[in-house]
Order: sequence, then structure tokens, then C-alpha cells
Amino acid sequence: MELSNNSKSSYLNKITYVNLRWIGVIGQFITINVVAFLFKFEFNFLLANIIVLVGALSNIFLFYFFKKNQLQEKISLTFLTLDIIQLSFLLYLTGGIINPFSIFLIIPSIFASNSSSTRTNILLIILTISSIILLTFYHQELPSPLNEYIFNNYYYYSVPVALIIALIFLSFFALTFGNESKLRKEALDKIQEVISKENELVSLGGQAAAAAHSLGTPLSTIKIISQDLYDNFKNNKELKKDVELLLSQVDRCNAILKKLSLNPTVEDDFIDKDITLHNYVKEIVNSFKEISDKNFVINTEQNYNSFEISKLIEVVYGIRNFIGNANKFAKKNIYISITSDSENSSISVEDDGSGFPKDILTKIGDPYIKSLQSKNKSRAGLGLGIFIGKTLLEKNKAKLLIRNSETRGGAEIKIEWSNKDLISL
Repeated sequence: MELSNNSKSSYLNKITYVNLRWIGVIGQFITINVVAFLFKFEFNFLLANIIVLVGALSNIFLFYFFKKNQLQEKISLTFLTLDIIQLSFLLYLTGGIINPFSIFLIIPSIFASNSSSTRTNILLIILTISSIILLTFYHQELPSPLNEYIFNNYYYYSVPVALIIALIFLSFFALTFGNESKLRKEALDKIQEVISKENELVSLGGQAAAAAHSLGTPLSTIKIISQDLYDNFKNNKELKKDVELLLSQVDRCNAILKKLSLNPTVEDDFIDKDITLHNYVKEIVNSFKEISDKNFVINTEQNYNSFEISKLIEVVYGIRNFIGNANKFAKKNIYISITSDSENSSISVEDDGSGFPKDILTKIGDPYIKSLQSKNKSRAGLGLGIFIGKTLLEKNKAKLLIRNSETRGGAEIKIEWSNKDLISL
């Protein structure tokens, strides 16, 4: 079972990248055939089309064999390098650096600058510069079918065409990337809002606990005096009722303060206390049982560790987000498995619902994704909650697998930590 790696570097968006590559491949194919058949230029037509075919096949491979929409650094570098090499070979066959379409050599590096690490960018820049230098001195001449005047005329008009295409290409990328950045910023703002509210809750819980402690003494004094009054006036029916009411209200106040002292955050008893992973999940599930009519099945048969871990608001909220999502879409049952061995510990959440729509499976984990297949309106837009949960858990060293369950019929979320990372939280 493959889990996503948690990397600090940015990821290349697969859908955007694949679409841009298709634009490039189709443009190459049209240009080669127009130049060959319309302008009658002589070059290695067959080899040029084979090179274009390699680009198309690599794009198909990228789309179908890499399921996650966020491409890891090594994968991004591999395909961007392939793009530079593929275009360099085409330019070698068609005039080298004097080909006006050589401007497209810089696009992979520009694309990577917004989505890859500094190291990857430097490697791509070096490769691009090397290609430009080599194509300047080593290339096959592109002979004109007519005369020098016609060739010069062709070249004169091909330069602005190349520039216009490059402009459209880069503009499409810039607009797409800008929109993605905007959505991601909105989602991150939501995360900050959630964390801020949780912190406010914790702060209020601390104040409540302090108030409970401070009010305990005066209430005890009131109760002692009230008890003395009761003993003194127990034969007076009217005063006895008043003193009994006073005693009952003091007991009620003590009960409320005791509850606040034991559970200051009211809903979350998660702070300043270490707990086993099993009890971690159990307490989260208990908060849902009070408001849910679904059946929660917790399996711990393969949980071999009993070490305690810290309670973190971000981790609590992340796990609760996924359990809440399962509770929302399950028909009757939610299955939660806690497994551990000498190296790793994991939490698996499955439901018996309809699962994730197939058209968004590769995009799960992105903010604001929408399914066109879902008949359930509440299911049509489900990206933000999952994005927030995934981001919070990955920030705390977790690895996530999000897919449709092979056994339960619904969605499956697997959250995994190395025991070393889990203990260090």
C-alpha cells in the first residue's frame, strides 16, 4: 500500500501540467506537418513525428499511471527534463536555434519556477542553457524549397507566430497557477480560522478551570453556613424550604464547577494530557456517538503498542474531520481500525457509503474540487474539509492514503505515522 510522502517542497499540479503538455504536443504535430506538406520544407519528417509521438505517450503515461494530482519532486524533474530533451531533438532536426519555436525551450524552466524546489530549478536552467548552446552550433539545416527570399519571408512571419503561441501558452499557465494559488490560500485561511477557534476554546477552557478553582472555596463556605441554618430552622417550615433551595443550588453550582474543572474545553478533553492511540480515537468517536445514529466499529486486534502520545489540536481536528466525513456519508456503519507494529502505527477509517466519485479520485486532497458525477449535492463539493484534514495531519508527520474502500464499498482514509514521529509529536 503506497502512501504519499510528506515533503516541504511544493508540488507540481498534474492536471495543469498534463493539459499544458497536450497543448505543446498538438502544436508540435501541427507545425511539423504544415511545414512539411504546405511549405514543402525538407527534413527528417518521420523521425520528427516519432519524437512528437514519444511526447504524447509520455503524457498518457503521466496521466494514467500517477494517481495523485500533486506530483512529487523527482517525478516533476523527470518529465520536465524529458520535455526539454524532446523539444531539443525536434529543434535539432529543424534548423536549431534559428527556428523561431526555440523560444519554447524556456517554458519548462518557467513552469518549474512556480512549483519546484530551488535545486530542481537550477538543474533545469542548466539543462536549458546547455541545449541552447548545443543547438547553436549543432543542428541540421532547414533548406528552403524555393529561394532565399521566400525563406526569409517565412522566417519573418514565423517569429511573431511563435511569440504569440508562447504568449498564449504562458498566459494560460499563469492564469491557471494564479487560480490554484487563490483557492489554496482560501483553504489555508480556513485552516487558520479553525485553529484560531480551537485555541480560543482552549483559552476559555483554562479560564473556566481557574474560575472553578477560585469559586470552590466561597461555595464551600456558603454550604457550611447553609447547613447550619438548616439545622437551626428545620422546625420552621417556611425557612426550611428556603434553606433547602439554597443548599440544592449550592450543590448544583459545585457540580457545574466540577465539570468545568474536569473538562474545561467542554467538547475536547485533549489538552495537557498524554494518551494511547486507541484512547485518542475512542474519545473522538465518543464525541460523535452523542449526535450520530451511525454504528461505529473500532477494531484494535492488530494494535500492539500501548505507548502514550501528546494530544495536539491540529491532529485531533484532522482525525475528527475524516471521521466526521465518514459519519456524514455512511449508510449505517463506520469502521475504524487501529494497527501498529514495531515501526509504524496507523488509523484506518472506512464507511459503507457510496465512496468518492471516480472523476475526482485523482484530485482528492486538493481544495474546492467538485464532482460532476455525484447526484448528492452535499457530495458534489467536498474538497475543502479533506484538504484541511490532510494538511493538518501531514504537517504533524503523518502520511495519508485516500481512496475508495475495496471491502466496505465507501471511502477509505488511512493515516500512518512512524512510531518515532508519533512519539515526538
